[in-house]
Amino acid sequence: MRPNPINFLQRETEQIKSRSKWVVFFIIFILLFLTIGGCASRLFFSISLSEDPSAYDPITLEPKDPEGFLNRMKHLFSKKEKELQGEEKDRINILLLGQGGPGHDGPFLTDTILLASIEPSTQRISMVSIPRDLNVYIPDYGKRKINHANAFGEAKKADAGPILASHVVEETFNQQIDYFVRIDFKAFEELIDDVGGITINVERSFIDYEYPAPNEEYQTISFTKGIQTMNGRTALIYARSRHGNNGEGSDYARSKRQQQMILALKEKLLSFETLTNPLKIHNILDSLQSHILMNLEFSDIMMFVRMAKELNTEEVINLTLDDSPDGYLTQGFNANGEWILEPSSGSFDDINQSIEHIFSNPPQITEDHTPIQEKTPIVVYDHTNIEVQNGTWRAGLAARVEKQLEDKGFLIKHIDNTAIRPQIESSLVLLQPVDEAIIQALKTELSITKIANMPEGESANDDSDILVILGENFNE
Repeated sequence: MRPNPINFLQRETEQIKSRSKWVVFFIIFILLFLTIGGCASRLFFSISLSEDPSAYDPITLEPKDPEGFLNRMKHLFSKKEKELQGEEKDRINILLLGQGGPGHDGPFLTDTILLASIEPSTQRISMVSIPRDLNVYIPDYGKRKINHANAFGEAKKADAGPILASHVVEETFNQQIDYFVRIDFKAFEELIDDVGGITINVERSFIDYEYPAPNEEYQTISFTKGIQTMNGRTALIYARSRHGNNGEGSDYARSKRQQQMILALKEKLLSFETLTNPLKIHNILDSLQSHILMNLEFSDIMMFVRMAKELNTEEVINLTLDDSPDGYLTQGFNANGEWILEPSSGSFDDINQSIEHIFSNPPQITEDHTPIQEKTPIVVYDHTNIEVQNGTWRAGLAARVEKQLEDKGFLIKHIDNTAIRPQIESSLVLLQPVDEAIIQALKTELSITKIANMPEGESANDDSDILVILGENFNE
């Protein structure tokens, strides 16, 4: 039998063809990747920060390193962090609006209008105080006081007030508004009270005999010169007073007091350790959600908090629009017979030039004399392991109480559901000898008064010192 001849040349040709197929396949793959890469890379490698507060380091406030291979690859190829709006032009403009809110006369008329700007490259801040009586053009309404813009927008659609107000400020002052924050008086009070008050240096004593009172009446308020610690209500009165004597009845004096309050609150927030904790920030925003409206994502807020630590608040560039002898404004009346303020020159050109060049040619630099804010002590009970068990059918109750207690300095070791549900009464079960102060603190924080033995059929982890059982009578 003759052996079949072996064609070595043909085998080499087949190997070359095989390699060629793989080369062609690889080239096609690369071309496809590059062709659709514009979309795919945006999906896979897009720069986005988490809106989950637990995704941020509680010390540095930086996003934590991602878990999982794909997330780590995404992080590797997108080192550049997301920028805040306005950073690319080295100016971030934030419109701050303060309103009375529900329960006040004219709840959506903005009593405070501040245009705050940050220059990231120099970490400088400027504040432009806009008087509420400034006569401006409001679309569909003609020339009206600027404090009506928020109310008109709200009348058209719920939560649209800041959008219209931002548009009016943009068109009037030729500045892009990157972010807005609208907050009512109730939120200011609660926030200041939550941090234990703020310390303000009252530069001169004054009395205001015409401070608004309920039922369209007046009340007399007064402040004495010197450093004072104010609760939320007092600080709000200090900032809102419009008719004080001793030089405190002008728009300039009022705007300066408002800026004092904002800077003091900023300092207190940064010195109050739990409020620089991402979870605490998130919880506070949740609790104030009916009193505050803004167009910032949680990731934006975290970036602002990190930036705030580095900002130069020792010298704040201040521009107040008022009708003082050297001011930009003059008094007058609009077509509706309302007393107004309007540009002395007949146009906003000079004002807009000053705002545009506020960092390169600052009109006035105000040294910040905000007193050092006393740190509110945080009690930490980190030597006692607490276990929380949900004895109700309310989903997520144990997790919510866990966050509440952790924000107050308690160490939560475990959370779970009770074996038998529902449990009628909430109680504390002492599993090990613990400090009486911790027991009293838990009772106060959770409004649980009952100390009980372990209920029949229930159990706890071996390393727990106290078991908290949340029953049907527990109020969040």
